[in-house]
Amino acid sequence: MNSVQRKIFSAVALGQSTASLVLKNAKVVNVFTNEILEADIAIENGVIAGVGRYSGLTELDYSGQYIIPGLIDAHLHVESSLVSPDNFIMSALRCGTTTFIVDPHESANVSGAAGIDYILDQTQNLPANVYVMLPSCVPAMPFELNGCKFDSNEMLKYRSNPRILGLGEVMDFFSVINNDVEMSRKLDQFADGIIDGHAPALTPEQIAAYAMAGISSDHECDTYEYARLERRCGMHIHIREGSVAHNLEAIVKGMIEHGDETDTYSFCTDDKHIDDIMREGHINACLAKAVALGLPAVKAIRMATLNTARHYHLKTKGAIAPGFDADLVVVSDLESFRVVDVFHAGKKIKWTRPAPVPCNPVLKNTVNLGAISPESIRLRVKETAPIIHTIPGLITNELLYEPVPHINGIFTPTQEYNKVVVMERYSGEGKCGIGIVKGFSIKNAAIATTVSHDSHNIIAIGDNDRDILYAIVTIKDAHGGYVIVSGGEIIDLLPLPIMGLMSELPYAEVSEKLRRMHEISIGLGVNPQIDPFFALSFFALPVIPNVRITPHGLYDVMGNRFLN
Repeated sequence: MNSVQRKIFSAVALGQSTASLVLKNAKVVNVFTNEILEADIAIENGVIAGVGRYSGLTELDYSGQYIIPGLIDAHLHVESSLVSPDNFIMSALRCGTTTFIVDPHESANVSGAAGIDYILDQTQNLPANVYVMLPSCVPAMPFELNGCKFDSNEMLKYRSNPRILGLGEVMDFFSVINNDVEMSRKLDQFADGIIDGHAPALTPEQIAAYAMAGISSDHECDTYEYARLERRCGMHIHIREGSVAHNLEAIVKGMIEHGDETDTYSFCTDDKHIDDIMREGHINACLAKAVALGLPAVKAIRMATLNTARHYHLKTKGAIAPGFDADLVVVSDLESFRVVDVFHAGKKIKWTRPAPVPCNPVLKNTVNLGAISPESIRLRVKETAPIIHTIPGLITNELLYEPVPHINGIFTPTQEYNKVVVMERYSGEGKCGIGIVKGFSIKNAAIATTVSHDSHNIIAIGDNDRDILYAIVTIKDAHGGYVIVSGGEIIDLLPLPIMGLMSELPYAEVSEKLRRMHEISIGLGVNPQIDPFFALSFFALPVIPNVRITPHGLYDVMGNRFLN
């Protein structure tokens, strides 16, 4: 803020000049003092000039309603919504989220720097604050077969971009704690910025080494006890409530029980489907759940606003006070957090979709699959076989060893023991990994998708080879997407032509399609406690304990070894 701007804002604050816009008679939430004040908010040039009693050239009366700071999602992947960035942002804005801390590592794993540029370009002129954390682990692990590599040299050109806040979630914790040369270069480049973490199931000693490397946050805490271990090391906790991982209840209950201060906690969605956003909300849903558990409303709001802004050094975000940006949310109450109006930079959001930025055609041709046959997905087993056991509500799983059905040593999938297949989709070489999943329970069908974290190869699951193969071929022909196949027929298909990750359809259409496909999957026996496509996508992520499936085969995460 320069001297001319200060003079203008001061005159409004002092009542010597009439504000351009005043929000009148609201119950204003102050996250500094934990107060709710009956007051007006004076806004000039997109900035809050004062909170008190003011008159304005334009006045909007919000008597009986609450005004809170614009909500901040502390960590998310736009691609996980399955819609284009503009579609996603506009849907989340309706829920009161005005600031987004985006890690585009999904796009980077498919298309490298072009994928990152796509996210930056598509969100440049939207009525929201979209910041980017540079992907740190592309690929997620050195052995992964993804579309591109994004190394420390390629990061350099982004350092001067004011929308780049730091280094995105460092999920290759082995490289961190073992002081890998390339990882050390990345950490050194961002030593003066923010470095986000991704560190599930580490020992206390490993957490200490991880934090020592300069990593300041984590969103992978699924228990309060683990969050407390990381907080003891000075780490900031992003409490995740997404479509698959639901960590909020466990952590918030622990916070309340132990009387924790809330300064080192924020909320994030990480990975959340558009249908879930439209059904239950975005960060406002986190607030409603936290308050219902007994967390005081103003403290919850602070976690969703000021705490996150301070963590990311966003000095003018996260509060309703003089000099802060006028990113504001009007809500009917502090229990449901039903959104009435949303303001960005002092302007009330108009719910019209901005004209989309054209997508580079290269980003729509990313599926290059090798030849496949029934022989290529056969799995030979012994007396007992390693099994991926999925756990509802968590993206972590467990490794089991059990006898499985087979004929002459060849695994025969059933509803109890589904077959999962991952096929590399970039080189055309068709490398394929095959495993067994318990707890998914699909019957007489298969589903497949190009959304499989983080390399985003094709992943399919089913109880018979015919449907699995047909599902894979269908996804190839669609250039990416979600598909359900049963009895050799396509039951439903959602094309995702942008990098095999996102649709260009309006978010309402994608939401309805996802809702219908979820219902169909449940009707085909899939465990109703899991999101079928989201759960499937995480089976391939080799940085989440305990066992994952890759094109190389089954991988024991904590043992850092393949089980083939």
